[in-house]
Amino acid sequence: MSNLDRQAALSVCGGRGFVVAEPVRELLTPRHVRLGESTEVRRLLPNLGRRMVGAWAFVDHYGPDDIADEPGMQVPPHPHMGLQTVSWLHDGEVLHRDSVGSLRTIRPRELGLMTSGRAISHSEESPKSHARFLHGAQLWVALPSAHRHVEPHFQHHTDLPTVSAPGLTATLILGELDGTTSPGTAYTPIVGADLALTAGAEARLPLDPDFEYAVLSMSGRAEVDGVPVQPGSMLYLGCGRSELPLRADSDAGLMLLGGEPFEEEIVMWWNFIGRSHEEIEEARRAWTETSRFGEVHGYDGARLAAPELPPGPLKPRGRVR
Repeated sequence: MSNLDRQAALSVCGGRGFVVAEPVRELLTPRHVRLGESTEVRRLLPNLGRRMVGAWAFVDHYGPDDIADEPGMQVPPHPHMGLQTVSWLHDGEVLHRDSVGSLRTIRPRELGLMTSGRAISHSEESPKSHARFLHGAQLWVALPSAHRHVEPHFQHHTDLPTVSAPGLTATLILGELDGTTSPGTAYTPIVGADLALTAGAEARLPLDPDFEYAVLSMSGRAEVDGVPVQPGSMLYLGCGRSELPLRADSDAGLMLLGGEPFEEEIVMWWNFIGRSHEEIEEARRAWTETSRFGEVHGYDGARLAAPELPPGPLKPRGRVR
């Protein structure tokens, strides 16, 4: 999914200065952003005061939206570099097309994982004949320097491993959890898991104390380490945890995001992750003037135009804590 913000700001993310090295309970409220005519998302990362969680650098939550009489998601071809996109649905379908020739329909609890590497472009849309409701999350993972220029590719996994406890089923999206590994390709120590809790469930999820974590609430009423989390909000948990207490007052859906703190400082603008202002400028020029990002075939419409870069050189921001 694209960042369609026409006033996209350059952001400095990553580095240990943004990491809380102890357990915390920091509730993040979203910023509301329009995507096209019929989709509004709640943007949790990057957030004022919280830029990344491990290598997770961007988190949008959308829906559930009634799109029975609407076109649904319509995101024209747009570019990415230096990152992976993770498409995750609870309801609906999304048709993915990209410039390496992929054409896949992603359905609930299937992993759509696109590794942009040096350059890729893609589109996302609700199929013409689609389900009534659309509900999901779109996330980006920053690629470390050693892998950020890999050849672009797309993976679609329909059968993902699970970890279970009474009242809890954790579907592993990316990385490792409790000795179980996702088939999706990861380039940093990371975890992403979909947590389904039944009403009245109380469970403790094992964690890696060297990781930092956050939990995104997708649906229902749940408490994470004693903190109520409403759908569309995210609780940042810091580092130093070996387990996470969970409780559900109703059937609830959560997403656990975590990973080893991202050592490198990155520059993020629009749909690009780089390491300098100059690299971002060059990527914008390449999308506008060259064929570096390839072409998406089959999408009925024009590709997205790049917004203007803000004036002046990038100014790094200070530490959060």
